[in-house]
Parts: sequence; C-alpha cells; structure tokens
Amino acid sequence: MPKGAGFGRYWTGAAISSFGGAVTAVAMPVLVIQYLNASAVEVGLVNAAQLIPYAVLGLLAGAYVDRWRRKPVLVWSSVGRAVTLGLVPVLGLLGLLQPWVLVLVLLAFGSFSVFGFAATQSLLPRLVPRNRLVIANARIDQTDATAQTAGPALGGALIGVVGAPLTIAVQAVGFLLEALLVASIKLDEPRRSRVGRNLRAEVVEGLRWTYQHAVLGRLAVSTHVWFLANGAAMTALSLLALRSLDFSAAAYGLLFTLFGVAMLVGALLAPVAGSRLGSGRVVLLARAAYPLAWLLPAFAGPDDLGRILMFAGLAVLGLSAGLENSNEMGLWQTLTPDELLGRVNGARRSINRTLAAVGAVAGGVLIGVAGDRGTLITCVVVFAVAAVIVSGVKVRNSRLG
Repeated sequence: MPKGAGFGRYWTGAAISSFGGAVTAVAMPVLVIQYLNASAVEVGLVNAAQLIPYAVLGLLAGAYVDRWRRKPVLVWSSVGRAVTLGLVPVLGLLGLLQPWVLVLVLLAFGSFSVFGFAATQSLLPRLVPRNRLVIANARIDQTDATAQTAGPALGGALIGVVGAPLTIAVQAVGFLLEALLVASIKLDEPRRSRVGRNLRAEVVEGLRWTYQHAVLGRLAVSTHVWFLANGAAMTALSLLALRSLDFSAAAYGLLFTLFGVAMLVGALLAPVAGSRLGSGRVVLLARAAYPLAWLLPAFAGPDDLGRILMFAGLAVLGLSAGLENSNEMGLWQTLTPDELLGRVNGARRSINRTLAAVGAVAGGVLIGVAGDRGTLITCVVVFAVAAVIVSGVKVRNSRLG
C-alpha cells in the first residue's frame, strides 16, 4: 500500500474528481440527447469536442510538462476545467445552451485536460516508489470504480431533481477541490533547465521512445486502435440506450453503476493478476474481452432480454477495464525514464484522444447509415484488431518489479 501524506492528498483529489466525472458521464448524454434534442451527428461532435484539443496540443503539452514543475500544472489545469465546466449550468439557466455552444465549452475544457492528464500521470512516480506503481494505480482505479458505482445513480437522481445542466456543476466543484488538495502537497520538484532545449527535438525524442520501445510501441498502437473503437461505441451506446431502448435517466445511470461495480472488482484483482500473470498478459486478456463484451449490447432489443444483454455487456467491460488499467499504467510509468514521462504520456494520450474524437464523429455518421447496432458490430471488429496487435510475445510476458 503506497503511503505518505502526498499520495493521500493526491488520491483524495483524484477520488473527488472521479465522483464528479461519474455524475457527469450520465448527465452529459442526457443533456445532449434529451434536453437539447441533438441529432446523431451532433451527439458525436459533442463527444469529440473535449478530445479534439489532444490532437492540437497533446504533443506540446507533454514537452512542456517535462520542462515545468508538474504539481502547478495539475493545479491550474484543474482550476481551468472547473471554470469551463461551470459555464454549462450558467448557460443553461440563461437559456443560451445549444449543441454548438456546448461544443465550444468542451473544447476549452479539453484544452485544460490535455495539460492536466499529462501532469497527473507524470507526477505519481514522484509520490510513490516505482516498484509500487501498479498498487498505487490500482488504489486510484478502485476509487474510480467506486465512483463509477455510486456516481451514475446519484447523477440519475440529481437530473430528476435539478436537471442535467445543474447536475454537471458537481464535477466543476470536484475539480476545484482537487486543485486545493494537490496544491497542499509538499513536493520538492527540480526546476529543469531550459537553456539550449529545442521543443521540436524534445517532441521527437518522446515519440521515438514511445514507438521504438519493444514493449511500449506495440502497446501504444493497440491502445490507439482501442480508443478509435471506443469513441464510436460510446456514441452508439448512448443513442441505443436513451432512444432505441428508451432508457430513463435513472436506468441509464444504473447501467453505468453496474459498470462501476464490475470495474471495482477488476481493480481489486489487478495487482494480484499482474503479479501472477505479468502485467502485459493481463492487458492482453482484457483487450481480448472487449470485443466479446460489446457484442452483447449490439444485439440488445427493446425487451427484458435486451436490457439483460446491455447490463451484462457493461459488466464485462467494467471488469476488463479494472483489471487492465493499473497494469498498463504501471508498464508505462515503470519502463519510461522520469525525464521523458511528460512527453511519452502526452504523446500517447494525444493520439489516443484524437482517435477517440475521430471515432465519436465517425460513430455518429455511421449510425445514420448502419444504425446503432450496425455501428456497434463494426466497433467489435476494430476492438478485435486492437487485441491482435497487442498479442506479441514480449507484451504478453512483460512483468514489473
């Protein structure tokens, strides 16, 4: 178990933010689909908006995070996210909220997130020893899964009381609290010299490390493909549940509550699974489970069996995500030198989120052609490709410690 006041405050801040995010995960689709009556393409654009900044800023953010002290970057990015997300309920109360306005707000939100995520993934190795990173990531995942369990039900209930725009304010408050907690951490971060440093060369160095590494290169490409499929699948899932199957906001929240319970179980098992099987093999098994899991909602119909298939699919997805995430992050944080962490995390996340944005928009367009179920079946094929890519022997056998 990672110890220390620094990690405790970091963990608490992440937990508060996770609960807010779980509430917003329910409130945002309800806001877009039911309150704003957005089209399938508009749903895809809204889903993509907070991801697009990764394509524009991701590589630069990683390079600057390696130049700057990471704690202040994380603090100010959390403040920025709180302010921009807080605009949603304000605009809603003023009657100015439209899909295109929401896209602009989420573009700003995503820009702060680019720097925030590059900093947070690079700061953790300074708070705990590297041989404890899988455990530390697992603790954060377990908290996130707990949030995914309680947050969606809370979000569904809040929507019924105060409406979707005001419900989103919960995450804005969470980001402010996270900023205060991280700011209170006592951490001696070295000031890196900027003399003679070339931004372009630094970006290239991060990309070269990421894609030429025997283990991380193959893992990175598989993850990119996974995000492309997931962006499209989540767009199709929200439309399938909220329109085709006529889920209420409360039922949609319960769907993700089950996802959170399953993710918590997976996160609890993740350290033991990684120790016994090897972190690389755990990632491979999880990637192989994703296409099977998405097949279930793809065949869900407007009856009780269809609802069972939806819930079963989300349960398998949650279990797989809980097992995978801390083991994958442990691989990245352990195998990457500290001076490259910002660039490697920034580069990987930049491409991941760019492809997720492409997938979200493509999913909205494809739904108009093939329907939500046809889109999900297409996504199943792409998830299978991601599993094949990561099936290399070196990835399977990668262990930590």
